[in-house]
Amino acid sequence: MAFYQFIKTQRLPSTVNEVWDFISSPSNLKEITPEHMGFIVTSKNGDEKMYPGMIITYKVSPILGIKLNWMTEITQVKDHEFFIDEQRIGPYSMWHHQHKIKVIEGGVLMTDIITYKPPMGIFGAFANSIFIKKQLEEIFDYRKISLEKRFGKFKP
Repeated sequence: MAFYQFIKTQRLPSTVNEVWDFISSPSNLKEITPEHMGFIVTSKNGDEKMYPGMIITYKVSPILGIKLNWMTEITQVKDHEFFIDEQRIGPYSMWHHQHKIKVIEGGVLMTDIITYKPPMGIFGAFANSIFIKKQLEEIFDYRKISLEKRFGKFKP
């Protein structure tokens, strides 16, 4: 069935080192995830920096407060440039999330590219059009505000 791609960019008035140190630590994910998602990192490696092969487990409540287990693997890392997480167990049939950062004039450009496939075939495609895509927008809108609180607003 259908695959979808969701892309978000954000400029931050910070250094690559500062942004990388923050985004490459699983323990910081809760800070940039809306509270209503009930997001909790359950793996014991939350204070470590990401590395290829790292497994991170979470509990998340994306729908009606129902707790789901989610497991991702960090499959690729290039320090201070990008990392990729892929779902191993969770709500999607497929989830591949690229986190990229690069130096730009006045700060850092962050780009998130999420390629995903909802479960349940045609029902998943319907769910994507009704709420999954909207929920991703809400999560990344929240993330944008959270990162601006931490690093400041970018002024071109």
